[in-house]
Amino acid sequence: MAVLYLSLVRFISAELTRGYFLEHNEAKYTERRERVYTCLRIPRELEKLMFFGFFLCLDAFLYVFTLLPLRVLLALIRLLTLPCCGLSGSRLLQPAQVCDILKGFIMIICYSMMHYVDYSMMYHLIRGQSVIKLYIIYNMLEVADRLFSSFGQDILDALYWTATEPKEKKRAHIGVIPHFFMAVLYVFLHAILIMVQATTLNVAFNSHNKSLLTIMMSNNFVEIKGSVFKKFEKNNLFQMSNSDIKERFTNYVLLLIVCLRNMEQFSWNPDHLWVLFPDVCMVIASEIAVDVVKHAFITKFNDITADVYSEYRASLAFDLVSSRQKNAYTDYSDSVSRRMGFIPLPLALLLIRVVTSSVKVQGSLSCVCVLLFYLGMTTLKVLNSIVLLGRSCLYVKEANMEEKLFQSPPTATPGRASSKSNRSRFTAPSGDAADEASSTSITSQPVHRVENPAPTLPTSNSDQFLTTPDETEEKDITQDGSELKHRAPKKDLLEIDRFTICGNRID
Repeated sequence: MAVLYLSLVRFISAELTRGYFLEHNEAKYTERRERVYTCLRIPRELEKLMFFGFFLCLDAFLYVFTLLPLRVLLALIRLLTLPCCGLSGSRLLQPAQVCDILKGFIMIICYSMMHYVDYSMMYHLIRGQSVIKLYIIYNMLEVADRLFSSFGQDILDALYWTATEPKEKKRAHIGVIPHFFMAVLYVFLHAILIMVQATTLNVAFNSHNKSLLTIMMSNNFVEIKGSVFKKFEKNNLFQMSNSDIKERFTNYVLLLIVCLRNMEQFSWNPDHLWVLFPDVCMVIASEIAVDVVKHAFITKFNDITADVYSEYRASLAFDLVSSRQKNAYTDYSDSVSRRMGFIPLPLALLLIRVVTSSVKVQGSLSCVCVLLFYLGMTTLKVLNSIVLLGRSCLYVKEANMEEKLFQSPPTATPGRASSKSNRSRFTAPSGDAADEASSTSITSQPVHRVENPAPTLPTSNSDQFLTTPDETEEKDITQDGSELKHRAPKKDLLEIDRFTICGNRID
């Protein structure tokens, strides 16, 4: 019994005085501390990217209201004065002028079609539905909006290219007019879809117990469950970040439409605006919180550093700077549409429809106010473009991407040809060793190590920017019997110009 007592005392004494030394596993705990610091940096770096992306979307959105009508007017004046001035070249109009006229006619036709849609009837029809049914409808509308955004820019690009394609080439399309009607139908249907979203949000704001608004906000947190537990790489996170920028800007415009409709119903009483203000702040705060939590855990689980958001910002800045060059091959608003999936035409069409139905312009004084408002928006657009261009030049310079601005755009078809061109751009050629070189990326998970791996080629700091993998292409080699299966080379961030929602990998 005494022996048992002494053993118990010795055990308790050992438990109270036992020590351990963390410095014996210094690398492990240093890594844990760096992960905490990374999670703490994510909100700041993410919001810097979101702030920059918001003004990029705002620039493309204001372009539809301010500069696009002037460009359409100039193109029409040139078209009408051609019989008097004569043909100075082989083209009646420049390709950019043709695209501007097409955009103008699409907006005019869709705006006239929107007058046949009764917003009040749609509001009362949605308001009569049950809460759970509205919740399901709103989720379906979000999915449909992403699908429309994914396919809509392809329709518009097909129209622009069909209208401006050199005539000496063999015709391989159905014609400009069918493409034009497809574009009109797309813009109109997408505008109707966004109108239903705005109406559902308006019903949630005006509900007495705010249950629908609470359910819609909680739906944002469901997005965390579907994102953070999946494998993401740097390219995939870039697309998700662009999608979040587009989603946040679209929600701001939807909240603006809801406020305009509610203020109209209360005869523009400013006191009612303060009634809506808490709900608006609650929706915005939930969006920001969900984005911060989602990106923080995605970067944690996939071992991605917070510096990657600076690369994303520099990539978006590169698009803006390259679109201002003399040899630019696309308009900036179209570049934003391809990069983020944000197509400003349907959203601008809906906002014009809501503003014209809410605000009555009568008398000369009202016309003067409209003109001053237009001049104010134009001034805001110009100032925003100047500031964005200056900041973008700074970001491109910090990323050592000036030399890429003077390189001609690749003419090869997407796929292997573009991958080869980028491989020659970022990697020094070295015969067979260049094809067999393998590298590791901060966004990839550990794989089975192979003894005596092929040596990697030395690269400069500028070569490591916006490439995934960071130095050369990464190939996962898995052995199945006697065959070796190689993964396709990963794409550069600058090649990702399509808004996609399918899958978690970009191959």
